Amino acid sequence: MNPTPLPPARLAMMTLGLGLGTFLVSLDFAVANVAIPNVSGDLGVSPSQGTWAITSFTAANAIALPLTGWLARRFGEVRLFVAAGLMFTLFSLLCGLAPNLAILVLMRILQGMVSGPMLPLSQALLLRHFPPHLKGMAMAVVSMTVTIAPLMGPIVGGAITDNWSWPWIFYINLPLGLLAAALVWTALHDRETDRSALPIDIAGVALLVLWVTALQVLLDKGQELDWFASPLGLGLGIVALLSLAVFVIWELGDRHPVVDLTLYRDRNFFIGAMATSLPWAFLFAGLVVFPLWLQTNMGYTPTWAGVATGSFGLFIMLLTPIVGRTLGRLNLKYLLSLSFFLLWLGTYMASRMNTDATIWDAALPRLVQGAGLGLFFVPLLTIALSNMPPQRLAAATGVFYFTRTLAGSVGVSLGITVWDRREILHHARLTELFGTDTLTRLWELGGDRLAAAAPAQYALAERLIARQANILGANDLFYAASWLLPLFLLLVWLAKPPFIAGGGR
Repeated sequence: MNPTPLPPARLAMMTLGLGLGTFLVSLDFAVANVAIPNVSGDLGVSPSQGTWAITSFTAANAIALPLTGWLARRFGEVRLFVAAGLMFTLFSLLCGLAPNLAILVLMRILQGMVSGPMLPLSQALLLRHFPPHLKGMAMAVVSMTVTIAPLMGPIVGGAITDNWSWPWIFYINLPLGLLAAALVWTALHDRETDRSALPIDIAGVALLVLWVTALQVLLDKGQELDWFASPLGLGLGIVALLSLAVFVIWELGDRHPVVDLTLYRDRNFFIGAMATSLPWAFLFAGLVVFPLWLQTNMGYTPTWAGVATGSFGLFIMLLTPIVGRTLGRLNLKYLLSLSFFLLWLGTYMASRMNTDATIWDAALPRLVQGAGLGLFFVPLLTIALSNMPPQRLAAATGVFYFTRTLAGSVGVSLGITVWDRREILHHARLTELFGTDTLTRLWELGGDRLAAAAPAQYALAERLIARQANILGANDLFYAASWLLPLFLLLVWLAKPPFIAGGGR
């Protein structure tokens, strides 16, 4: 830990730079989602191929996250953050200039890999330089940016794509990325962390790339492949499972592992990571399913669907700084109990939606969930890092966010699968309930004039059934999630105080 406190002006400069860098990286997870039809059309590929511009970034970022600890020890936290920010800016430019899909996917992979360390490093640097009584605010800065940025992504991406063109979703990173790197370097260039020439765990890196890539491809294409019913899906699952098992064995036995899996042996870190990641899997699935439902079932445009989804962010922006400022005076277990109650209530409200819902009906459950999330991330991250000494903060935050990112990917894939299959089930049940006998009997009684309208009547009936099945499938997903969420609260009550992030020795 640095012996002298950072002057207020430099502390503010560092906070702005780290927060801005984290915001840009988090925004890029979702900003391209609504632009895929435009990207695919301009580059002459199908929309399913265009989604690789999203999945390639996610997979590469997930691989780089747990490598943060090793990279930080090798190159220093300040140099690594600044270099990552500059390279992220460069690859953002090259993404916008990409002439075809292959180049775009390659640039997105590189963009995701170099940006991976930025999120955990920002958390580690803030905790390292904030005074003890303000560490809660340091937690709040990152928690708020990584939560709000993905919610703003669809709105920003939709507005840019509608008013300019899709390359500008990458070009906006250029001035802001350079500014973030400049601010951090100006504030911390003389505050570099200790470095050590650690050997490269080549086998560990290779195994990490193999199992994460196989799992990500399986999650992205599982619904299309019918999961393990197809040879490719089964093969990807086997590769992911076997390479993960070998990876764990290798890393636990290596003297200089590229990913420090021993972090999970710490009780509070394990509880904090699991109590964050498992609920986030369900919540993130809802964040994807909800705007899809609004667009496919309710006729919303991408921009308005993003606005309704973005109502999440209101209470997150209001509550997260308050929680961070008062963290030392709060009982985190009681605070998290309230958080989980609000998350349960909002998710349960979402499960009661119907096709007559207004935009207010759609936004209200998100507002309640947003209030829960405003009380959620800072306390759980504080619990996770409470036993971590300063020299392990970068590694711990990297593994923490890796766990959450991976859980989010699994949650989205499984959530969409559950939604799709429940929709099919409800469609079949509604068809049986409605049947064709009613229409057939009416047509028989109505004679030729009504019989001539039969195709149109069948089409109308099918649209109504499909619409109802769609919302019932989404309701089933939210209902199941609402009753699973409280179970994860039990983990929180097993954590052992005191809870001071970075307070370990």
